[in-house]
Amino acid sequence: MVSKRRLSKSEDKESLTEDASKTRKQPLSKKTKKSHIANEVEENDSIFVKLLKISGIILKTGESQNQLAVDQIAFQKKLFQTLRRHPSYPKIIEEFVSGLESYIEDEDSFRNCLLSCERLQDEEASMGASYSKSLIKLLLGIDILQPAIIKTLFEKLPEYFFENKNSDEINIPRLIVSQLKWLDRVVDGKDLTTKIMQLISIAPENLQHDIITSLPEILGDSQHADVGKELSDLLIENTSLTVPILDVLSSLRLDPNFLLKVRQLVMDKLSSIRLEDLPVIIKFILHSVTAMDTLEVISELREKLDLQHCVLPSRLQASQVKLKSKGRASSSGNQESSGQSCIILLFDVIKSAIRYEKTISEAWIKAIENTASVSEHKVFDLVMLFIIYSTNTQTKKYIDRVLRNKIRSGCIQEQLLQSTFSVHYLVLKDMCSSILSLAQSLLHSLDQSIISFGSLLYKYAFKFFDTYCQQEVVGALVTHICSGNEAEVDTALDVLLELVVLNPSAMMMNAVFVKGILDYLDNISPQQIRKLFYVLSTLAFSKQNEASSHIQDDMHLVIRKQLSSTVFKYKLIGIIGAVTMAGIMAADRSESPSLTQERANLSDEQCTQVTSLLQLVHSCSEQSPQASALYYDEFANLIQHEKLDPKALEWVGHTICNDFQDAFVVDSCVVPEGDFPFPVKALYGLEEYDTQDGIAINLLPLLFSQDFAKDGGPVTSQESGQKLVSPLCLAPYFRLLRLCVERQHNGNLEEIDGLLDCPIFLTDLEPGEKLESMSAKERSFMCSLIFLTLNWFREIVNAFCQETSPEMKGKVLTRLKHIVELQIILEKYLAVTPDYVPPLGNFDVETLDITPHTVTAISAKIRKKGKIERKQKTDGSKTSSSDTLSEEKNSECDPTPSHRGQLNKEFTGKEEKTSLLLHNSHAFFRELDIEVFSILHCGLVTKFILDTEMHTEATEVVQLGPPELLFLLEDLSQKLESMLTPPIARRVPFLKNKGSRNIGFSHLQQRSAQEIVHCVFQLLTPMCNHLENIHNYFQCLAAENHGVVDGPGVKVQEYHIMSSCYQRLLQIFHGLFAWSGFSQPENQNLLYSALHVLSSRLKQGEHSQPLEELLSQSVHYLQNFHQSIPSFQCALYLIRLLMVILEKSTASAQNKEKIASLARQFLCRVWPSGDKEKSNISNDQLHALLCIYLEHTESILKAIEEIAGVGVPELINSPKDASSSTFPTLTRHTFVVFFRVMMAELEKTVKKIEPGTAADSQQIHEEKLLYWNMAVRDFSILINLIKYGRLFVEAFLKQCMPLLDFSFRKHREDVLSLLETFQLDTRLLHHLCGHSKIHQDTRLTQHVPLLKKTLELLVCRVKAMLTLNNCREAFWLGNLKNRDLQGEEIKSQNSQESTADESEDDMSSQASKSKATEVSLQNPPESGTDGCILLIVLSWWSRTLPTYVYCQMLLCPFPFPP
Repeated sequence: MVSKRRLSKSEDKESLTEDASKTRKQPLSKKTKKSHIANEVEENDSIFVKLLKISGIILKTGESQNQLAVDQIAFQKKLFQTLRRHPSYPKIIEEFVSGLESYIEDEDSFRNCLLSCERLQDEEASMGASYSKSLIKLLLGIDILQPAIIKTLFEKLPEYFFENKNSDEINIPRLIVSQLKWLDRVVDGKDLTTKIMQLISIAPENLQHDIITSLPEILGDSQHADVGKELSDLLIENTSLTVPILDVLSSLRLDPNFLLKVRQLVMDKLSSIRLEDLPVIIKFILHSVTAMDTLEVISELREKLDLQHCVLPSRLQASQVKLKSKGRASSSGNQESSGQSCIILLFDVIKSAIRYEKTISEAWIKAIENTASVSEHKVFDLVMLFIIYSTNTQTKKYIDRVLRNKIRSGCIQEQLLQSTFSVHYLVLKDMCSSILSLAQSLLHSLDQSIISFGSLLYKYAFKFFDTYCQQEVVGALVTHICSGNEAEVDTALDVLLELVVLNPSAMMMNAVFVKGILDYLDNISPQQIRKLFYVLSTLAFSKQNEASSHIQDDMHLVIRKQLSSTVFKYKLIGIIGAVTMAGIMAADRSESPSLTQERANLSDEQCTQVTSLLQLVHSCSEQSPQASALYYDEFANLIQHEKLDPKALEWVGHTICNDFQDAFVVDSCVVPEGDFPFPVKALYGLEEYDTQDGIAINLLPLLFSQDFAKDGGPVTSQESGQKLVSPLCLAPYFRLLRLCVERQHNGNLEEIDGLLDCPIFLTDLEPGEKLESMSAKERSFMCSLIFLTLNWFREIVNAFCQETSPEMKGKVLTRLKHIVELQIILEKYLAVTPDYVPPLGNFDVETLDITPHTVTAISAKIRKKGKIERKQKTDGSKTSSSDTLSEEKNSECDPTPSHRGQLNKEFTGKEEKTSLLLHNSHAFFRELDIEVFSILHCGLVTKFILDTEMHTEATEVVQLGPPELLFLLEDLSQKLESMLTPPIARRVPFLKNKGSRNIGFSHLQQRSAQEIVHCVFQLLTPMCNHLENIHNYFQCLAAENHGVVDGPGVKVQEYHIMSSCYQRLLQIFHGLFAWSGFSQPENQNLLYSALHVLSSRLKQGEHSQPLEELLSQSVHYLQNFHQSIPSFQCALYLIRLLMVILEKSTASAQNKEKIASLARQFLCRVWPSGDKEKSNISNDQLHALLCIYLEHTESILKAIEEIAGVGVPELINSPKDASSSTFPTLTRHTFVVFFRVMMAELEKTVKKIEPGTAADSQQIHEEKLLYWNMAVRDFSILINLIKYGRLFVEAFLKQCMPLLDFSFRKHREDVLSLLETFQLDTRLLHHLCGHSKIHQDTRLTQHVPLLKKTLELLVCRVKAMLTLNNCREAFWLGNLKNRDLQGEEIKSQNSQESTADESEDDMSSQASKSKATEVSLQNPPESGTDGCILLIVLSWWSRTLPTYVYCQMLLCPFPFPP
């Protein structure tokens, strides 16, 4: 019973694949010999049939399976025993096999023998496994039968070479091969291998594939090496078998060296392999690499895996387009072509390899990282970075770093990214979440190029991926917008704007996510609110999306809620949102090709919706002057940038024009009457008006009425009989009026040109003597009046700056002159009105509360200026480059004549106050449009003055004067700094209002950086003209004053203004050419155009000059200005300008030499000084120029030695107020700057010296030793800085000591000399430590512990070096006393140490030397800080002992006592 149960279990293990053959029993071919009746038991007297029957197998004929009556193992055992015990053994084996051969001549019988046997169903058999082997397989499991049966099968196989399948789809050759798989034991493996390889050589190709792929399942491990060699030979002969052979070689146990040869063979063929075979080949290559050769193999694979294998072939493009047109949201797997499947399979293979082999992923990243050329980067590289990022979590940071570096260097550009997504979107789609995670990481960067790349990842993910991924993209962007990070919010909103234009229907499906941002408007700036409402309005009112009413309803609710708020911040959101939405609703769609004329025109109903929305905004904002002004500004921006429908524009124009006249314009002949504090006059009129038709701006009465009403006076708007409008709205309202007229009349402003020259009702603004007698309220009133007048004139200049007639140009220049004059008058009032808060000039600020603090800070500075002026002069404090201009140019004249010194001081005070206000005035002055700078084109303008009969009465010549030029250049410079400076360079300090730096640039920020750069390029020629004129001015000044540009005959104010203009022009040029956008291919033409303008100033050249030629000529042109540079700050800007231009050149060595030469000239020039007690050179500027000089000079060590060895002694020996004659910029005030920069550069230089190695040649050792000798010599001069001293000693330990290890034997004297010199330096450092302890200077003492540790390490390292060179006896340790800078002993040590010190000098005998080569401390020091430091004492093994000088003086002491 037990045996039966075991048998049944064994039987049941066998039939997993062969039961299906029950229904497939048909004749194998037409040649089948039908000698048996179907389904009958084979009756035969042959020994073969009898023995099988005895053992438990019943042979069947026809389509029936052979029946197995016993367990399979029992059958094999019974048959084996029967054969072994047979009387005629071993002859019975031959008879049995012969019977088998006869039996299988019938094809039906042969097929039955190859198919699995049928189990006789009994109760116990059914309890076990159902799998049964075939008869042949059972016989192959018997050792004594196996060789003969294998031989029979191989003889039988060729009969079926060309009859692959019978009518029942059964492949007989494959069935025969399968009998040899997974045998429990192979009796003669070598013979089987030989037979198989012979069979492969003659078999047809399809059977060769089957046999080769079956080899690992047929052969034992001992045969793998032989088979591998045979297969490698076959691989060379027959390339069509490459795939199955490599597939098998990956599964065999082979020698690594053998696999290396095969892999190299495959790599050589890689470029000619079909796409379909590529996955298997790549799998073999990746599985055969070792840790040692991974990088080499991957690098070669990158190069040889040509793009034709990665880019979809042209025959697949049509199917790809079809897939996209049907929508990738549907299941497109069934429609993919084989080529696409191969590519997906290829990347699956690579994914698998990098997932389980860390070395492969790291090598792949390294191979991409080592690729330097832009052209060598492929689509394949980018896909691999994405795959590794998504597959291997450990390498995410590494990938992130590599990708950032590649983006910064310009190696990975937008075109490459777009190609990657368009070609491999099916591969990348599976990594959507990882790609979005990477994009999120990149958006957190401070580098603009990296942020842009992150935004492109979002954009292309949305464009190429399916609906689910699109939803994830929008969700991620919304998260960025709600993060509160300004750069992230801007970038995410820009991407949303692009997506709305790119695919509005897809965005419509995700509109609910975007709509959710309406709940998080608190942390969004006004410019970002505009973008958000533009996106939402586009989705809500798009003509293609009629079913978007829910978004419209939500937007209306939010806008109404915000408009009704009493908090200005929320009202601002409502106004911006409403105007933006009105702009989308009333947009002119007449040019849209997708809409019919009827749908494109604005219907009456829609027009009513727009007007009612605008009227709602107007009514909600009229109670607040700031809100009204913001509404007018927003509306003006809308008209300027969006093309409105004619119906809406007509309504707006009619309403605005009438309202403006009613509110602000009065007859000039009727002087307003009232109880005004000052007499009202019509001032600043440009023409003599006839008394009947003249108009004027009613400014002073309106301002008085507003202030009077605010203070609770009796006059109200109701009693006055008309509605009073705040004068705060004058400039914004006029801007709206001007843009509306301009848009309606195609740029013609004739309707309103009377406002250019009409007067304003003011009072005498020049304060004169009455300023001191005015009350605080009256002074505030006058300040407000001037602010409002200035803003009116600024908007007038904005409006009429592009007029072409000389008459209009002359009037605009006159208004510009008025602005400059009024600013000077304003300064006089502000100087005596400290806590005055100006009226706002720009209204899209997030809160009105920040403004008073800003102004208070300004006025506080002005008040404190007089008190601290003297102090600043005496302490020589630094002036930041971002501070006011005049602080850096206020002292550029020769101070020697006393009458000029007084004048200079007076002018300096004015300039500092003026610039303090101008630097912080963006919130109070109206913004100048970029078009205003077309005034820079103006030369001399002849203005005709006409009489009443329109005849020329007189002519007047008007030109752009230096003050007006400076005014324009300062504004342009600030605009370029705001728009073109990278965000990382102008980061807002912690806790500072994030929007403060954008105040005053709101119109500018609605343009792109490319637009701004293009506008400035139009101004390059006139700016070059102005630069040359200023250059000539200073050249003439120098000639008239015998080379002294600030001589007695110079007009101080004019000199300063021209100097400031010079500086601003260089600053503008620098900001322009330093723009990071030039690295992008689409902006290369702009760069060529700009360089062509500069180079053409020297000589007219062809437009098609190479870049290097243009760069060279441009630099030559700018270098010509260095002789006339009036101030040190101008010199620094010129150097920086040349540097940013030369950065674009490839001739780096020549360029560095040019910069170094020019920098040295500036350092060696005598600059005009503004004060006897204070240099006009800012420490920061000197630090920057000195760094530039040392970084670009050919030999930093020689340059440092020249300054320290020549300039410093000259300064020490010069009188108190003098400077170094070689380096006039080196004075007592600038000495510390020189010292600090030289030490820092010395430390950086020695760190770059490579440590010596034994493999280096003797010449290299000598060169490095010489270099270190120079460095230590320089260090000896500059040793007085503890911090840099420690850094230098650390560099000496790491970089120099390995060199000394290998140089000691051949250059013994040089090494000893170097160490002895360095020993003196370390001793002085020790004295500095003692000095810091005595004076308890915490700034110094914090460096002492690390310095002492480093000095002790040096002692140990020298001892190790001597031991390495078998000179241990040359080393000796002694105690070094703590001394101060004068060499005096610090009395804090025990007397025993003193006696030990004295005993050192007395040791002179050879005996004592041999006994005491090392002196140890007898008593430990009382404290660590005061303790002795180990001192290096070196001598050679000569007979003389060294002597020591402990009171070594400083080689370069501070030249000036503290």
